[in-house]
Amino acid sequence: MKNMKTYKYLFLLLLSISIVGCSDLEEHPVGILSPEGFFSTVDDIQIAVDASLTHAINEEIWGRKLSIALMLRSDMVNLQSTQTRRVEMDTHSITGDNEMVYDPWIRIYLGIAAANNAIAGADDVTADETIKNPVIAQAYFARAFYYFHLVRLFGDIPYLDAPVEGDAAYSINLTPESEVYDNIISDLEFAKTWLPNTVASRAIPSKAAASSYLALVYLTRAGTSDNTYFQKAFDEAKEVIDNKETYELDLDPDFQTLFNADKIDASLEPIFALDYNAVEADDNSYDQICPMTGVSGDEDDGGWSVAVPTMAVYESFEAGDYRRDVSFQTEATIKGALVDYTNFTISGNGSAANQPYIAKYTRYPGQYARGNKRATSHNYSMIRYAEVLLIAAEAGVEIGSPLAVDYINEVRGRARNGGQSTSGGYTEQAFPSSTIPADLTSVTVADVLEERRLELAFECKRWYDIKRRQLGDQVFGASGYEGAKPDWNSAVDYDTPIPNDEIDRNSNLTN
Repeated sequence: MKNMKTYKYLFLLLLSISIVGCSDLEEHPVGILSPEGFFSTVDDIQIAVDASLTHAINEEIWGRKLSIALMLRSDMVNLQSTQTRRVEMDTHSITGDNEMVYDPWIRIYLGIAAANNAIAGADDVTADETIKNPVIAQAYFARAFYYFHLVRLFGDIPYLDAPVEGDAAYSINLTPESEVYDNIISDLEFAKTWLPNTVASRAIPSKAAASSYLALVYLTRAGTSDNTYFQKAFDEAKEVIDNKETYELDLDPDFQTLFNADKIDASLEPIFALDYNAVEADDNSYDQICPMTGVSGDEDDGGWSVAVPTMAVYESFEAGDYRRDVSFQTEATIKGALVDYTNFTISGNGSAANQPYIAKYTRYPGQYARGNKRATSHNYSMIRYAEVLLIAAEAGVEIGSPLAVDYINEVRGRARNGGQSTSGGYTEQAFPSSTIPADLTSVTVADVLEERRLELAFECKRWYDIKRRQLGDQVFGASGYEGAKPDWNSAVDYDTPIPNDEIDRNSNLTN
């Protein structure tokens, strides 16, 4: 575990950024980025925006620290590791000294700092608002994106909407969760107003991205009972659905394409993505999800067997549902032999498990895969069109809309298409269309939550669903997919503890 004393206090950090990652963002080496004296053109604002979004692909956020933490905290991924920081995530015994807490916390606030610098620096740029505001809107979107993760993780947090300097950093207070949500909504509304309908890359925020996140924010705020927010979630999601041609959105015909690094850029389904493509990085540049979910000893993956679903999770997918074939790896080449998941332990690796593994990230990693696939070409969809349909379905059930069943059946219908994938291992084949899953004739909230669990499996959504719907006592009990988690305590475990090192420097941050 790294020594937190090596970090300067978070809010006193100068923003030192080198943009080397996102292929569809402008690449500029930037030293010390500060509003004073840097911003003179709209392009300068764009540099700061790109810097903000680049933080998200860092190992400390979606590289693996936050993404794997979200998987482990859910009820769908078991831990095959004894490392304390991961055990805490899996068992819900998380401490403020856990690096899977403080690394994402610090990195997210760096992303927010860059967004704040872009917004503040824009005041120094003289340009017509029709030219300047669409770029500023990207910064508002980025800030909302980061704060939405933080507030769902921690609850009350420090909310900063401008650069912070000097002694003021030592007296920052926590902002109530409800106020943070109000600010997120305000940022997304500004972004929706000024962002374009379509963009060159889904790694660039669009009007549809802002609207889709607004729908998800409203759904989250509704919790289990607020019909006002359910109505807002439904209306916002329906606006995206009704204008999918304008926004150039749709379900991809082949579910596998969403997890194929060589094909994803041509898909209409991603709405906002983190883009790692076209970066010929060294083995450790991004340290992505692939090796964490790969099979130990697999001569193709060289995985680490860290985050692995239980058999109960695999069996919870209906046989014949194409999404099961896409989501799970059931074969591997180990010691020169092609074996199925009942023999994965022949690798001799102590972390190996005889059960199906996650295949969404390991199967088609793209041309830059190397070094246990730590450097891959994957684009990670942060929100995609299928989720917007399911937001509309869930909110629709709550407000009594007859459209809810149509929206969920549209998602299920795509799963019936089949497509081009592998048989759980390496032999690519055509999966024909099927009758599974069948259309529903009526729909409940439980139906939609189950559909989200299957459709969005291992995409780091499930923990947030468990929290917003207060499902912990149910899913972490003896009948849960991972069995009983005795350390689970619903009174305290829905919120993540703020890093101890931050509290030591500023007692106002005690949550």
